[in-house]
Amino acid sequence: MEVWEVLLVVLLCAGAIQGITFGIILWRSQGPHALANQFLAAILFFFSYRLIVETMKIFELGRYDFWYHVLLEYNWIYGPLLYLFVLSYVRPKFKLERIHLLHFLPVIIEVIWSFFIKSQNFYWDGTRESLSWLGYWGYVVWMHYPTMFVISATLIIIYARKSVKVLNEALNDPQIRIIPERVVWIKRVIQVLLVFTALYLIGIGIDYFFFSYNSNLFYGHPVFVGMAAITYWMGLEGFSRRNEDAFRSNATVSEKNLDQLQQVADKITTAMEEQQLYKDPELSVKKLADLLDTKSYLITKALNVVLKTKFSDLVNGYRIEAVKTLLSDPKNEQFTLLSLAFDAGFNSKASFNRAVKKITGKSPSALK
Repeated sequence: MEVWEVLLVVLLCAGAIQGITFGIILWRSQGPHALANQFLAAILFFFSYRLIVETMKIFELGRYDFWYHVLLEYNWIYGPLLYLFVLSYVRPKFKLERIHLLHFLPVIIEVIWSFFIKSQNFYWDGTRESLSWLGYWGYVVWMHYPTMFVISATLIIIYARKSVKVLNEALNDPQIRIIPERVVWIKRVIQVLLVFTALYLIGIGIDYFFFSYNSNLFYGHPVFVGMAAITYWMGLEGFSRRNEDAFRSNATVSEKNLDQLQQVADKITTAMEEQQLYKDPELSVKKLADLLDTKSYLITKALNVVLKTKFSDLVNGYRIEAVKTLLSDPKNEQFTLLSLAFDAGFNSKASFNRAVKKITGKSPSALK
């Protein structure tokens, strides 16, 4: 065995071992996202299985021998598992039902078809006539074209897009109070898998059209090294967040309460945009509640549930926009930035600087 093959085996085995280890931990996790952790664990298990199969092939196992008929492809399962992982993670009341099992229909078809194709080796005697029409052409399409891999990549892309849609819907649903910064890592997982899949499709396309589907340079080893790296990284991401709750307390709000909070939120928006209450440097939650003739706790709750922001961030956001408007007026060129900030409602230079840095991520001078 050459040095590069030894290194390849080490990398693939390291990824598989880490995937299995993290998968077991996630599967047994009893955190707030226990079911989602199990779906993530399943992804890690199947990734690890694929790495183990590839490692065996390096040792000439699984190439038209006993293992060839035992080890099956499960390439069409990654997409559905990703989708169900995201769905169960961002839906607080998600339960796995029979209808969800339909997503695994492609992989069932893949397994049955794989069994059928591999069974053709028992009838093959070196002539086309020894196989049925379906057996012959099925074998050709399955083994001599990248059919299974193109379908696998297509499924990952389709389910990744569905996952992004589910995630965005949950973030914009006032009844599901997700903490946005706690699902950023899920977006990263989806993006990494999409990029990996796109590169994989490009590689396999080059392999098929330029190397007659025989080149490990594009199709084989680099792909599995990348899969090992993703398995290791994804396991770490899931492991470090296995006990983290992505929902705020009282994650769901009744429809009646939601209507009430929506009305309060509308009043807040009107007060800020039409009455420009943010210009009051002494404005507080209690003062705003008195002006709107409502309770302080309803103001806070409407901000959290409907507008998804804090009181100070909301007010300072309006004040910063007011400063930008003042800066755009040539009549105000004679005034300093700080004086315009005071006109917009800020009561000190320090509070102005902090607000601009927090909301825009830039220094106050960048507003000019």
